[in-house]
Amino acid sequence: MANQVAGGGQKLVVIGGGIAGSYIAKTLQFHSNLTLIDPKDYIEIPWASLRGMVEPIFAERSLIQHKDYLTASRLIVSNAIDIRGSEVLTSEGRLIPYDYLVIATGHGDPLPKTRADRLKQYQAENEKIKAAQSILIVGGGPTGVELAGEIAVDFPEKKVTLVHKGYRLLEFLGPKASKKTLDWLISKHVEVKLEQTVNLEDVAEGSKVYKTSAGEIIRADCHFLCTGKPLASSWLKNTILRDSLDDNGSLVVDGNLRVKGCKNIFAIGDITNIKEMKQGHLAKKQASTATKNLKLLMSGGNESKMSSYKVSSATKAIVSLGRHDAVAQLHLTTMIGLIPGLIKSKDLFVGKTRKELDVDSYVLH
Repeated sequence: MANQVAGGGQKLVVIGGGIAGSYIAKTLQFHSNLTLIDPKDYIEIPWASLRGMVEPIFAERSLIQHKDYLTASRLIVSNAIDIRGSEVLTSEGRLIPYDYLVIATGHGDPLPKTRADRLKQYQAENEKIKAAQSILIVGGGPTGVELAGEIAVDFPEKKVTLVHKGYRLLEFLGPKASKKTLDWLISKHVEVKLEQTVNLEDVAEGSKVYKTSAGEIIRADCHFLCTGKPLASSWLKNTILRDSLDDNGSLVVDGNLRVKGCKNIFAIGDITNIKEMKQGHLAKKQASTATKNLKLLMSGGNESKMSSYKVSSATKAIVSLGRHDAVAQLHLTTMIGLIPGLIKSKDLFVGKTRKELDVDSYVLH
């Protein structure tokens, strides 16, 4: 039982069930009296979501119900709307007391509340792709590039146009990776328009004509918006943490991942102001450091023995390009093709993530 271990009586609340929040909840459920608050009843493996659009059956494994890995804790499917000195208020008006709090709300992405409804959404997106002869993708960051790659490989007969406001794709990577990615997309007959935008609000309902900022006309049966999502932090502006937010809406944390000015509140994942790429493997790394520190504090350990989070300076990244290829920016080289694809593209680390969360490798229907 959870209450028979060190720190078991301490009330720990985790807000946000993305990668960072799920990992910390999974680990600390046996070391505390843990409650996870999340607006949905599942974790979505974010870097696998685009494959689910071209192959909805893939989403069966990349959407994991929280209850499948949270066996010794409480799940509240709701939004947190306020944080007070020792309790969290949810949108239904429930007050959840805490001794320690972890904020891991990441980016705002209004997903369906239930796993079943999210699977239906994947099915609908897949049908939208299948029914279209021509597809417009707006945004040339990792989401737009990966979606273009998935569609170009699975549906080579479709006309795909990608519009990006920047002067090169994947601006978070170096110019070499951008150039290799552009060449790969062109080789798959994706038309790429750089330094242009499309104002989707100007497009009439049902219209298949889109106009770019350069005055070019694009005809497409449907479109997908793949631009950055805002941080899910605006709700914090009316809480006790209002002074811990920076100008970008990120939570300012110290070297131990505690929120600035707080002894018992931690923040991890995309919501923090840590200057490094916002990637899943780094969110896991932050969760690991915060886990160690919470275990120490909850068992009455000395604060001076807390672990420091080592910021990753390397801009290592792998971006999938369809089922077999990927572009990888590593320490000393940038490569594209099958070898980096073998690392990521085949199953997009879904098997590895399921294993780390200790859920069965099969899905019950």
